[in-house]
Amino acid sequence: MKEYIINKNDSGQRVDKFISKALPKLPKSMMYKLFRKKDIKLNGRRCEGSDILSENDKLTLYIKDDFCSSDERLNIKNTDNSSDINIVYEDENILVVDKPVGFVVHTDNEKSEDTLINRILIYLIRTKQFDPQSENSFIPALCNRLDKNTSGLVIAAKNSASLREINTGIKERNCISKKYICVTSKRPPKESDILTAFHKKDSKENKVLISDKFIEGYKKIITEYKVLNEKNELSLTEVHLITGRTHQIRAHLAHINAPLLGDNKYGNPHVNKKYNCRYQALCAYKLEFNFNKNSFLYYLNDIKICCEIPEYMKKYFK
Repeated sequence: MKEYIINKNDSGQRVDKFISKALPKLPKSMMYKLFRKKDIKLNGRRCEGSDILSENDKLTLYIKDDFCSSDERLNIKNTDNSSDINIVYEDENILVVDKPVGFVVHTDNEKSEDTLINRILIYLIRTKQFDPQSENSFIPALCNRLDKNTSGLVIAAKNSASLREINTGIKERNCISKKYICVTSKRPPKESDILTAFHKKDSKENKVLISDKFIEGYKKIITEYKVLNEKNELSLTEVHLITGRTHQIRAHLAHINAPLLGDNKYGNPHVNKKYNCRYQALCAYKLEFNFNKNSFLYYLNDIKICCEIPEYMKKYFK
C-alpha cells in the first residue's frame, strides 16, 4: 500500500497524472486496472483518473511494494560545472537564466548529463528552494526550450502553479512575448517587415519547408523583424515571433534570402566559413509578460527581462 497527503504543488492536477509522476515504475495499464478494481481511493472513496486533487487530500493506492519506489523520479548528476548558471531574474515563482550557446537544456541523443535543467535543480537544492524528499510528484521544470546552438533566456518554474500558468500563457500565445537577436549573413530586403508564409516540418530530414502560398499540410507562420545595425553584408536583426514553430526564425529568414550567420542547415556555408562562425548567431534576449489581472503572476507585467547581446555577435559590428 502507498499513501500520499496531497501538498500545494500536487494540487490542481488529475489523479492519473499525479500517479504517473509520483510512481514512474507503475505501468499505465496497471494503473487503470487499479482504478477499475477500486484499488485507488481518494479520501477513502473510489475515484477516477480524471478527478482533480486538492491540497490535503489523502490518496491511497493498494499496490505491491515493487511499484512504490520513486527513486527514478529525479535523476540529478553532479558535474564539475553543476552550479554554473547565469541568473538574469529570480523570484519565489520563477527563475530566468541565460543559456550559453552549444549547451543543451535537457538530456539529448548524446545522453548529455551536464544540462541546463540539471544545473538549475542543483542550484535550487543547494539554496534550499527545492527539497526532493518533501515533494510527491513535482519537480521544477523549464517552461520554454532553446536549441543547443541557440543562446538566451530560458524560464524555469519553481512551483506547479507557476508552471501551469506559464505553460498556458505560452500555448495561448497571449501572455509571453519573446524577442530574439540574430546576425544574418545577408541584409534583409527591408529595414523592417512582418512576414507571412506557410511552414511544414520534415521529420525525416529534421528540417522545415517554407512556402509563400498555402499547401495542404502546411501551417501559417508570422515573423516580425527589424534591422538594428549593418556592416558589410551582415545585419544585426531583432526578431519577434508572432507564431512559434520549429526552426521558424532560421527557415523564414533563409526563405527571404537572409539566412542566419553560422547556420549549417539553412545558412550560406561560404559566408559562415568566411567569418569562421560555427554556431547559428541567434539569441533569445528579451522577455515581456502580459498576464491578466486575475493571474497571481500579474506582477511580472511590470518587469522587462533581457540579457546582453552575446559577444560573438557584437564583434561583427565593431
